[in-house]
Amino acid sequence: MPVNALYPSDPSSVDGLKPDLHGQNLQNQEYVKYDVSSVNFSDANLRGSFFSVSDARNADFSGANLDDVIAYATRFDNADLSNSSLRNAELLKSVFDGANIDGADFSGANLDQSQQRSLCKRATGKTFDSLDCNSSSESYVPAV
Repeated sequence: MPVNALYPSDPSSVDGLKPDLHGQNLQNQEYVKYDVSSVNFSDANLRGSFFSVSDARNADFSGANLDDVIAYATRFDNADLSNSSLRNAELLKSVFDGANIDGADFSGANLDQSQQRSLCKRATGKTFDSLDCNSSSESYVPAV
């Protein structure tokens, strides 16, 4: 299956990424070393997509399906992840400083221990539960 990878060195990929991708079906897309900051992904289906060493600061992922996403070393600072689903996502080395996580579902997600603890400090309700904030963090890999 061919993959439509978006690379910052590919000028056509820059033109191809619209700032408003609200509600789009973007399953299994690759955003490798890509700047998706401030892009509107709200209510989009990003299931199985790959964000590697990407900048997603201030992006809107509210209500988005991010299940099974691999987001290695991606910056989600101040992103809106409210009511999004990140079930079984691989989020190692990613940073969520200031991200809105209200109502987000992190069930089964793999996070660095420092990020999990940071998210737990501000999580409530189902987000708190999905981050497994009440139990030990043995299943989380600490950042090195």
